[in-house]
Amino acid sequence: MFKPLPAGLRLTDPVAFLATWFGSGLAARAPGTWGSLAALPFAYGLMLAGGTWLLLLAAIFVFVLGIWAADKYAALLGTSDPSEVVIDEVAAMWLTLIAAPMTPLGWLIAFGLFRLFDIAKPWPVSLADRTLKGGFGIMADDILAAIYAMIVLVLTRAI
Repeated sequence: MFKPLPAGLRLTDPVAFLATWFGSGLAARAPGTWGSLAALPFAYGLMLAGGTWLLLLAAIFVFVLGIWAADKYAALLGTSDPSEVVIDEVAAMWLTLIAAPMTPLGWLIAFGLFRLFDIAKPWPVSLADRTLKGGFGIMADDILAAIYAMIVLVLTRAI
């Protein structure tokens, strides 16, 4: 089951295509989880092509692109943070994976940690979620959740 797009938007529209990350955010249940999962194959390809530096550059690029796409999509829907916008999960998932070993277990742990912090929204993630507006606000709280996940990954690897 999938959510409908806002009136007048098609998945071929760059705003809808990017904001929902190829439609993965249109899943009726757990769109953030589906968006995070949809980020993984791209991350794998980026890591193979250029390693962590390319993944970092791609995360920054998608973050900037996501500000635009999320802002436009939210405005079309008339809400501040539509659940189907998952480009924020993509940028944040890629950022999280930079700190993870490139193994199935490493990526599974990174995925779980990011989802945990994205859902639990510890401070300052919760503050950003409540106070930052527009496309930047949609993107920023997930990046903060990714930073929490990265810290746990780096500390775990150090121990």
